[in-house]
Amino acid sequence: MAGQRDGGSDHETIFTMETTPLKYGPGASEEVGWEIKTMGVKRVMLVSDPGVVEIGITGRIQELIESEGIEVEVWGEARVEPTAESFQEAANFAVEGEFDGFVAVGGGTSIDTAKVSDLIATHGGEIMDYVNPPIGGGEAPPSPLRPLMAIPTTSGTGAEATTVAVLDIPEKKVKTGISHAYMRPHRGVVDPTLTMSLPSQVTSSTGLDVVCHAAEAYTSKPYDEREKPESPDERPPYQGANPIADLFATKALEYGGKYLLRAVQNGEDIEARGAMMLGASMSGVGFGSAGVHIPHACSYPIAGLHPDYYPPGYPQDHPLVPHGWSVILTAPAAFRFTYEENPGRHRQVAELLSGESIDEADENTLPEVLVRLMQEVGVPRGLREVGYDEEDIDQLVEGAMQQQRLLVLSPREVGEEDLANILRESMENW
Repeated sequence: MAGQRDGGSDHETIFTMETTPLKYGPGASEEVGWEIKTMGVKRVMLVSDPGVVEIGITGRIQELIESEGIEVEVWGEARVEPTAESFQEAANFAVEGEFDGFVAVGGGTSIDTAKVSDLIATHGGEIMDYVNPPIGGGEAPPSPLRPLMAIPTTSGTGAEATTVAVLDIPEKKVKTGISHAYMRPHRGVVDPTLTMSLPSQVTSSTGLDVVCHAAEAYTSKPYDEREKPESPDERPPYQGANPIADLFATKALEYGGKYLLRAVQNGEDIEARGAMMLGASMSGVGFGSAGVHIPHACSYPIAGLHPDYYPPGYPQDHPLVPHGWSVILTAPAAFRFTYEENPGRHRQVAELLSGESIDEADENTLPEVLVRLMQEVGVPRGLREVGYDEEDIDQLVEGAMQQQRLLVLSPREVGEEDLANILRESMENW
């Protein structure tokens, strides 16, 4: 793929790869005080969510940071599946607190909340100013943000390695994001022991997010099939499949296929927990460069329309469709649709997830592997089980079509009727 285009082509010839410096291993979180001290921070906003606070992880991280003589104030109200309102509440706290650094401990919820708090504290403005167009203003932060350290407690989003913060816009009934290179955390500390208490359903959802991140990145439109930007400023964060992103995505797929079921079945399986944590970070690096496409574009309205669904294993204070489930539910139909554009890559994804060589493959091979994995780890059968039916398809399509930054990465051009068919097929996956 690399080098196929010459310098005079109107197609892209360049891709970029940037990653968060990561510290990985059981017990790595015990070194967070030392890590944040090396960043020269004196006053920290520690962002977490009530569940992580309750089990004592947040308090331990606070102690470790304070032991280095650094001031810490805790924002422990990060909302699972964040909204613009919950982001704004945290951002207000950040502005008033005059912090010179941020630490997030939790899942993607906490890490994304910290990213946006840092953004607003550093550059001001309204959250919607920065939200991706056409939903928001799409403004870019003019300069780097204050130091941010991410300490994930779930093995899924890869938020410690990505440039995006995802949020729900309830009044528009859609999910979207804020994305820019400056949003990437400055450091990540990945400690698999922090995931030991996760309920099996959360492990299932976050782990399937890893699988979809990697599968979508690996099958995305190649970077050199995009038009060359007029300026480096116009090169998108999500650039399409490229050789370096492929390395991270394929390893994450291998880990997902080998270790996700083990992690769901036994939360104390430290080898499986560690592999899924590392897979999440590697997948984050991979899709942070290549991007994702149809399943993630569909997932935003699936989560954003808020059917009356209260998933087991999650807080019961508000209805939600967990992100990993909202992504995986349309993945079988989506990959059946995209298969024809790159059969070889779809077969490779199926092989990596199944751990088996597949001599003969067709458009149903990868969907069948995904459905089998979904059944094993206890996923809802389809969109109908989480509260949707055929009458909702038009709204779901409308929401997905607003995610053009993702849909342009589909290896096969996708329109409204294509999305409607994918959603219709996804009402029941088995």
